[in-house]
Amino acid sequence: MYIKNTMKKSIKMAALFVAAATMMVACNGDKEGFKKTDNGLYYRFDKQNKDGQQVQEGDVLVGELTIRFDTTTIFTNKGEARRIAQATPNYEIKIGEGLLMMHVGDVATFAMDADTAAKYVDPNLMPANYKEGTGQKLYYEISLQDIVSREEMEQERLNFNNSMDERMKSEPDDIAAYIKDNNITAKPTADGLYVIVKKRGNGPKVATGKEISVNYTGRLLDGTIFDSSVESDARQGNVYNPQRPYEPMTYVVGRDKLIEGWEQGVMGQPEGTVLQLVIPSALAYGPRQMSAVILPYSPLVFDIEIVSVK
Repeated sequence: MYIKNTMKKSIKMAALFVAAATMMVACNGDKEGFKKTDNGLYYRFDKQNKDGQQVQEGDVLVGELTIRFDTTTIFTNKGEARRIAQATPNYEIKIGEGLLMMHVGDVATFAMDADTAAKYVDPNLMPANYKEGTGQKLYYEISLQDIVSREEMEQERLNFNNSMDERMKSEPDDIAAYIKDNNITAKPTADGLYVIVKKRGNGPKVATGKEISVNYTGRLLDGTIFDSSVESDARQGNVYNPQRPYEPMTYVVGRDKLIEGWEQGVMGQPEGTVLQLVIPSALAYGPRQMSAVILPYSPLVFDIEIVSVK
């Protein structure tokens, strides 16, 4: 749920995936057809294109990646080329050594000892059938289709940072325009939070330690819905998920920590109240990118109905 500070990013940069994946899976298999580097990496090229651009340290590989456990596929993006790894010569993890061997157009399989991965993760994250010292392997099948150079990555980073700087600078004006366009007369708090009460209830009031249930819909200033407990709003915003129940969200105030703007906005409001919160990014996620929709320095708008206070 986006409003919770503990929410993870839906997707981390794919360039880091291979290193993370080494901490998650293991597999058995023979080494038929594999060669071995001095550092202990097993590799096999099923297709080589030595005339293609060769991967350099710091480059990001674009292509298809499949991770196997024996004959079982643990992960694959086959048929959908994307950024799958960044080439760094980490000779302990070893996969980076293999990536640096590749050229655009190559298809290769790399294998490394599962025992190495086990050094870096909680034992509970290793597969149940992983057994130390038995020679189990991690297998990565890679089809390399393109390369994003280290220089291109650096330029992307600079462009992104510049864009985020512009978002940060324009945020006050964006909020002011929203307030004006929606004829909001409520005054902001000292922190810049707008609390617009549309209907005031007369039940018990929200306070720290009380269990409350709320219906909510979260939007960006442009109206884009990113989350909702209301099925009709979720469908309208194309965020409907048939796997989740659409019902009021229940939580304990002050214990189940939500974003600061939400906490401040509902505090002291009586049961039955319907309100809207316009939350500056400083009281939401600030410079963090929480999803493809919630970018850094995104003000948020929440429509909230306080269903019950206990």
